[in-house]
Amino acid sequence: MKQIAFIAAIAAIAISLPLVIGESPYFIGILISLLMMAALSSAWNILGGYAGQYSFGHAAYFGAGAYTTLILLTLYNLNPLLCMAMGVVVASIIALITGSIVFRLRGHYFGLASIAVAEVVRLSVLNFEFTGGAQGILLSDVVLWDLDLNSKIPFYYGMLLVLAVTLAITAYLRKSKTGYYLQAIREDQDAASSLGINISFYKNKALLISAALTSVLGSLYGLYIRFIDTSAVLDLRLSIEIILTAIIGGVGTLWGPVVGALLLVPLAEMLRSNFFGDMLINAGLVSETSGVGMFLKDNLAHAHVLVYGIITVLCILYLPKGVLGLFRRKK
Repeated sequence: MKQIAFIAAIAAIAISLPLVIGESPYFIGILISLLMMAALSSAWNILGGYAGQYSFGHAAYFGAGAYTTLILLTLYNLNPLLCMAMGVVVASIIALITGSIVFRLRGHYFGLASIAVAEVVRLSVLNFEFTGGAQGILLSDVVLWDLDLNSKIPFYYGMLLVLAVTLAITAYLRKSKTGYYLQAIREDQDAASSLGINISFYKNKALLISAALTSVLGSLYGLYIRFIDTSAVLDLRLSIEIILTAIIGGVGTLWGPVVGALLLVPLAEMLRSNFFGDMLINAGLVSETSGVGMFLKDNLAHAHVLVYGIITVLCILYLPKGVLGLFRRKK
């Protein structure tokens, strides 16, 4: 009952947030980024957290959804929902091909192979004419059920819905036969295989679910920003940020990716807006014209990736089970 009440309270807060904040593009944009990263990390967690397969190529499925949706809309003006469904199909095909190749490998070899697959997808998109190449794709007028897509509110609720579905699927899987098999594979593949578990089948099943959810998020993101290129949706940095979010929050847990997103997305935004540097200068602790002040003003806004790396190293050393592991330890 306590868990149900907690989930209901979180859902009520999430649904009412836009009503409290109002039509503020800046804050709604941050919330959309937070929900998207939480959902992306939760989708990756199905494969990386429960099956123990650390894929560094999830940007390929995100980009597949974004590119498929915008290409079909631009060329054929199809229903956006149909385009998103086609994005899931394309991402699933890529996942099946990827799984047939990379699941023969283990450990860091698997991670390197997943990067290679994502790079193949990125370079292919760069060299095909119908994908826009290096110029990308710009989406103009789109009508989706007469919703005003100039407003960010529909995308907030869209991301929230996908996050809720992803968490529901994860909660179901972790208590199902598939979930137990995936956790057995994560702990010891050879032992799991000796017990009769079809290793290849369940790895591919986890990858398909993860890729499909990631693709839907890519489609929503493409509709949201209306312009995509390979640096926006197929970059290796996106895959790394997805993994870091899960690691910092707690890999292999239901709420770990959400906690990681709640920590990292606002932190990244504060670094990009130079919040900490301005705070030190306004408090009189650092002079704006001093060497330290100029350094903070010029460099701190670009330091979020460095900060991610430092936080990740600290988590690996002192919080190997993530932030959620710290609270469990205290209990």
